[in-house]
Amino acid sequence: MDLKQLEYFVAVAEERHFTRAAQRLNVVQSGLSQTIRSLEDELGGPLFVRTTRSVALTVAGTVLLEEAHRVLDAARSARMAVTQVHGLARGRLRIGAIQSLAPFIDLPTTLGRFRDAFGGIDIELRFDGTAHLLEEVRDGHLDIAFTQPPALPVADVVTKLLVCEGLVAVCPPKHRLAGAHDVTLGDLAQESYVDLRSDWGMRQLIDNAFAEAGLSRRTRFEVNDMGMLLELAAQGLGIALVPESIAKIRRDDRHARPIAFADIAEAEEPCWEIVVGYRARQGEAPGRLAQAFLDVLVQPAGAL
Repeated sequence: MDLKQLEYFVAVAEERHFTRAAQRLNVVQSGLSQTIRSLEDELGGPLFVRTTRSVALTVAGTVLLEEAHRVLDAARSARMAVTQVHGLARGRLRIGAIQSLAPFIDLPTTLGRFRDAFGGIDIELRFDGTAHLLEEVRDGHLDIAFTQPPALPVADVVTKLLVCEGLVAVCPPKHRLAGAHDVTLGDLAQESYVDLRSDWGMRQLIDNAFAEAGLSRRTRFEVNDMGMLLELAAQGLGIALVPESIAKIRRDDRHARPIAFADIAEAEEPCWEIVVGYRARQGEAPGRLAQAFLDVLVQPAGAL
């Protein structure tokens, strides 16, 4: 058993989906599946129960997941300790990010942990859109950026997928879509929508998905705030397409107006992605400061 096998296993366990795990790891799905099979053979039994839509952990898989997190955390801590020994006593880390990282990436906690580990490093943080952030990385004005994947590759910028999560259709609990599964984009095209503004990455993802399917839809309200988007959908003023984690947090909020949501068919499901970008040639590692920050990166379990 090696660290790569554990990383692959954790990715599948957290994504509950081989395709998304492969996208997150930037590997071909066949290679990921073979690695998991080899790990299962080595451990003497299945780690996942596979279905047509998703995968679930077996009892053995649940036990391994906890231990795998411990091993990978220990490896990151060891690498960070060596980094501290070698230096990084001074310097400046310039970070860029889009606005909608939460709840997938806990940037404030990561910044706090990084400051505790490398107190002599000055940190700059700025927010902007995807295109400008990656241009800033390319031009050397940012060391690292958390953003959406670019529409086209950016020269001398490497991106690594951190988050890949499907969207769900949010609606009131009594709506015809509430609790539905495998809903098609054709079914959703019949609805009226509450949308984010057209310059938001999530809106562009949704617009592109419907355009590629040859479908159009009607937007009744356009807002610039995720909380307002969900509240309007809860009021039945239109459905909203948002990442599943965001919908679940809102659904479980006992102090907010109740909502429900519908799962979109896997073959048509738009996937909300967040990448980290850094300046390097393809295949090269990030710089020491950027790598040190990634080593302390905090991402909620299940949102990777």
